[in-house]
Amino acid sequence: MSSHALWFATRGFGVVSLLLLTAIVVLGVAGANRWRSVRWPRFVVAALHRNLTLLALVFIALHVITTVLDGYAPISLVNAILPFTSPYRPIWLGLGAVAFDLLLALTITSLLRARIGYSRWRALHWLAYASWPIALVHGLGTGTDARLAWMQIVAVTCVAAVAAAVLWRIAADRATPGLRTAATIAALGAPMVIGGWYLAGPAQRGWAARAGTPRSLLTHTTSGSTQAVAAGIASLPARAFTSAFSGRVNESSQDANGRVIVNISGRTRGAPPRAFSGSVCRARRSTGAASR
Repeated sequence: MSSHALWFATRGFGVVSLLLLTAIVVLGVAGANRWRSVRWPRFVVAALHRNLTLLALVFIALHVITTVLDGYAPISLVNAILPFTSPYRPIWLGLGAVAFDLLLALTITSLLRARIGYSRWRALHWLAYASWPIALVHGLGTGTDARLAWMQIVAVTCVAAVAAAVLWRIAADRATPGLRTAATIAALGAPMVIGGWYLAGPAQRGWAARAGTPRSLLTHTTSGSTQAVAAGIASLPARAFTSAFSGRVNESSQDANGRVIVNISGRTRGAPPRAFSGSVCRARRSTGAASR
């Protein structure tokens, strides 16, 4: 598989994993509230919750594998499992490792539920819900598409679904009024905190450097593109001109740093006609070095 395909694959697996984690949280709340309907009896909700958890583990594993194989950043399999050990955006990548470890712990303890006891399993099960906000922050802090509109819509939709599910759980719970108030404030305040952090961090230019991207990656991408563009421009006429052009413009696939080579060849019409060809290198990835 090419680096170009791996880059798209790791993004896709990451987004699907976030959607699956969101569905797991919502179904978990539905099961805790003993929700059911004619078409959705309780055993269906429980089975769907369990199967989606296993499916999420598969997609997260694929996300980790494709990230390691991509080779764009110096991320090893150990970095993806042991939190905060990566030289590439250690905090935000480390949060992804934490989310993965929590979900893996939930799966293992669920298989050993009969041996560890229901009370211990339930206590560990609550930790699994922490994997969702951690995974969300990981995706926004590390992901290449954090500043794109479609990713913002996905993030807002996931936050709204989880917040609504938590508020539903609070309304159906028999907790004291004080505990309900505290839980409601937390359910509404957490999205606001995450949103404020996003607007002040990943949504701003220069996030790559502040997030901990190695200087070599930033320098390589920027200087490499500038030199290639300068080489292409040097072959063009020294003075500006206007003329009809006929020829071909071909664009290559992206390389590991998100750049493409644009080959231009043809002739200009006028007096006198000129034939020329050249290549320029330009950033193609949606957010380029500024976000990845």
